[in-house]
Amino acid sequence: MKSTFAVSLLWAFLAYGQDTVLRPPATPLVAVDPYFSIWSMSDKLTDSNTKHWTGAEQALSGLIRIDGKTYRFMGTRPRRSVPALPQLSVEVLPTHTIYTFGGDGIRLVFTFFTPSFPDDVEVMARPVTYLTWGLSSTDGGKHGVSILLDCDPAVAVDHNAQEVTWSRAQAGPLAVLSVGSRDQRVLERSGDDLRRDWGYFHLAVPAGEQAMLVNSKDAVSSFAASGRLPEADDLEMPAAARGAAHLAAMFAFSVDAEQTQSRHLLLAYTEPFSIEYLNERLRPYWRRNGDTAAKMMETAEAQYADLEKRGRQFDSDLMSDLKTAGGEAYAEIGALAFRQTLAAHGLAAGLHGEPLMFPKENFSNGCISTVDVLYPSAPFFLFFNPALLEAQLEPVLKYSALPRWRWPFAPHDLGTYPLADGQVYGGGERTEEDQMPVEESGNLLILIAALGREQGNFHIAQNYWPELTKWADYLRSKGLDPENQLSTDDFAGHLAHNSNLSIKAIEGLAAYSQMAKALGKTDVSSDFGQAAKEMAAKWQQMAVDGDHYKLAFDKAGTWSQKYNLVWDQLLGFDLFPPKIRETETAFYLKHLNLYGLPLDNRADYTKLDWEIWTATLAETPDEFNAEVKPIVKWLNETPSRVPLTDWYDTKTGKQVGFQARSVVGGVYMKALADPALAKKWRERVH
Repeated sequence: MKSTFAVSLLWAFLAYGQDTVLRPPATPLVAVDPYFSIWSMSDKLTDSNTKHWTGAEQALSGLIRIDGKTYRFMGTRPRRSVPALPQLSVEVLPTHTIYTFGGDGIRLVFTFFTPSFPDDVEVMARPVTYLTWGLSSTDGGKHGVSILLDCDPAVAVDHNAQEVTWSRAQAGPLAVLSVGSRDQRVLERSGDDLRRDWGYFHLAVPAGEQAMLVNSKDAVSSFAASGRLPEADDLEMPAAARGAAHLAAMFAFSVDAEQTQSRHLLLAYTEPFSIEYLNERLRPYWRRNGDTAAKMMETAEAQYADLEKRGRQFDSDLMSDLKTAGGEAYAEIGALAFRQTLAAHGLAAGLHGEPLMFPKENFSNGCISTVDVLYPSAPFFLFFNPALLEAQLEPVLKYSALPRWRWPFAPHDLGTYPLADGQVYGGGERTEEDQMPVEESGNLLILIAALGREQGNFHIAQNYWPELTKWADYLRSKGLDPENQLSTDDFAGHLAHNSNLSIKAIEGLAAYSQMAKALGKTDVSSDFGQAAKEMAAKWQQMAVDGDHYKLAFDKAGTWSQKYNLVWDQLLGFDLFPPKIRETETAFYLKHLNLYGLPLDNRADYTKLDWEIWTATLAETPDEFNAEVKPIVKWLNETPSRVPLTDWYDTKTGKQVGFQARSVVGGVYMKALADPALAKKWRERVH
C-alpha cells in the first residue's frame, strides 16, 4: 500500500538526520513517566539491549527478514546467529527518535513517537508510545520483508524473579497483548532504583496492519530460524518474568521501487493508581473521567495520524525556534532534554479532576516533588505551559499550609516517589537539621511570582499568602548572609555566607514584593521591594573580589556560577547592575574546561542546568555559544552512557551522579529569556 506517512518519515530523516551534531549519551525510546521509560544506551540500537533509565534491562527486540535472510535492528538477541542490519543514523527530536537502517536493497526507517505535547495535557497524559516502521527499496528491486517486535515481560516488574501473567484481548480495532505482575502490589513501595510492579504493559496492533501476534518465549528464535511465529500462545502461568512468555508482533511487507510501506503499533502501560498524596491514592490523569485502558488505547489509535502530523510540525517548529534562540548546538541539547524532562514526572488527577504533577528525583534519593528540582526544571514549563508548573506547585503549597509543617521556611519535598505523604529529607517534619531554609523559600517565592507573570494573574499567591509572607520574613531575616546550611547543590556540602544563595534570597524578596503589588498590597510591596534593593547593594560590596564575585563572602580568591542571577532580568527586578553579569561572564570564559564550566572553584564537576542558566547571563551570542560549545563536546564524547546526567566532571566527561532527572528542563532558560518566543509557545496551549 502507498503510505504518505512513510514518505514523510524519510523526509524527516533527510531534513534532520544528515547534519546532526549530537551523539546522545543515551537515546530515549519510550519516555512516558518514571516507570515507563526505556532507553538505548549505545551508539547503535543493536549494540545492547534496551534498558529502563535505571539501567535494569527491559529488552525490546527487533528482527527483520529480507528475502529469507534475518537481521537484527534492535537489541542483541540472538547475537551469535543473526547479524545486525547496518544502522545509518539516529536522530533525537523533541517528540521523535528516528533510526535509519539500510542493507540488502532496502531502507528501514524505525521511529519511536511519544506525543508529549506540553500544550495539550489531554494527549500528553496518555501512557502511549507509537512505533512505526517505514520500508522502501533502494536497488529498484522487489523484496519480501517481514519484521518482528518482541517485548520482554521484565518491562512489567521490578525484577525478573517476580511472577507475571499475560493475556490477549480486543480493544475496538486493536488486538492487544498484555503482561503484568501476578501480585499487583499497587503503591506498596517507594524508592529510587525501582521499577513498577503493578498495572499492565500492552502491545496493541490495529487490525489494518495485518499483524500476527503471540505470547511466547520462543518468538525470537522461531522467527530467526524460519521467519514464522509459534502457532499458539504459551498458557502456563504465572511464571517468573525471566522465563515467561514474551509479547510479540510480526508484520509482512512486499517492497518494490514504486512504493513505500509503513506499519505501526502502540506500546502502553496502564495502572489503576499512580501516586499517593497525603495518604490518598490518586488515579492517573488520563483515568479521571473513568476511561478504561481499552478506551484510552482506542482513542490513541484513532488519533494516530493526526498526532503524528502534529508531532512532526511540533518538532520542526521547536527546533527552528531553539536554533534562533541559542544556535544549532543549543537546539540539539533542548531536543535531548525534552522527553526526559516530562518522563521524570507522574501526572495524576486530584480529587476534583485537576492535574497534579509529581517529579521524581531520579538517581539522587528518589524524593517526590523536591522543591529544588521544581526550581531548575521550571523554565521548561514556564516556556510551554505554565499550568503544568502550577500542577507541580499546588501539592507542595497545600502541604506547607498544613499544621504538620511547623517551620518558618518552605519544605524540601513531599516524600519518596510515588508516596507523597510528607517530607523525608534532612530532619523532615521533626527537626531543622539538614534542611534547606533559604534555598526552598527563595525557590517557591521566585517560582510563584514567575508563574503569576506568565499566567497574567496571581491566584496561587493569593491562595497561599500567609505561607509566602512567612517565607519572605524568613529571607529578610536570614537571606543576605546565609548561615552554614545546604543549598540545592547539597552534594557540595554545607556552606556559610554563600553568595549565590544570597542572590536567591534577595530575588525571593523582590518576587514577594512583585506579587504584593499585583494583589494590591502596596505598602507591603514597597517595604519588601526596598529591602531587596538595599540587600542587593550590600551584596555587591560583600561579594566583589577583583575581576569576579566570590563563592562565599568570607573567602577571597573563590568563585562560583551565579546562576540565580538570571531571574533579575527575566522577572524585571533589575536589582543588580549589568556590570555584574558582564564581569562574571568574562571571568567564566577564562575558566572553561574541556567539557564545560565548573560549578565553582572547589571541584571540576558542574551541573548542566546551571551551565545554561549561567550562559544565559551572557550579553552576546558569541559569549553564549562559547559556554555551550564544550557541553555539546561532552555529550558527544562522555563515556557515561546513561540518560542525560546533570552532574558531570568537566575534565573527564564522566558522570559524577544523577541521571534521567527532570532538572534538564532548565536548559530551556535561554528560550524562556526571549519574551516574544516564550509568548509564542504559550499561545499554543489548548
